[in-house]
Amino acid sequence: MYEHLVSFKFREPLDQGKERELLDALHALKEAVPGIVELTAGANQTPETDNIQGYTLGLRVTFAHRQALLDYGPHPAHQAFVRLLDGLIDNVIVVDYPVHEVHKRG
Repeated sequence: MYEHLVSFKFREPLDQGKERELLDALHALKEAVPGIVELTAGANQTPETDNIQGYTLGLRVTFAHRQALLDYGPHPAHQAFVRLLDGLIDNVIVVDYPVHEVHKRG
């Protein structure tokens, strides 16, 4: 499995309607894109306001395998979401990594 983590920083604060639109579009990706095992997204609620540096929306997607992650970028549903961000984004941080299961010694 692969994890895909994204933090979004917007040029201007989002109004509630736009934030809801983006979150709904992100949540819809789970059903639209093959290979997504789990998807969570939401507004940053951390009390560590000194550390968020303006990143106010987060996304975590678990993919079944690396190829699913690679297919996600060009997928039409993902590209439709990217178009919703046009003109809104100041910066995005993306981290992708393979999930390594930890085996307990018994």
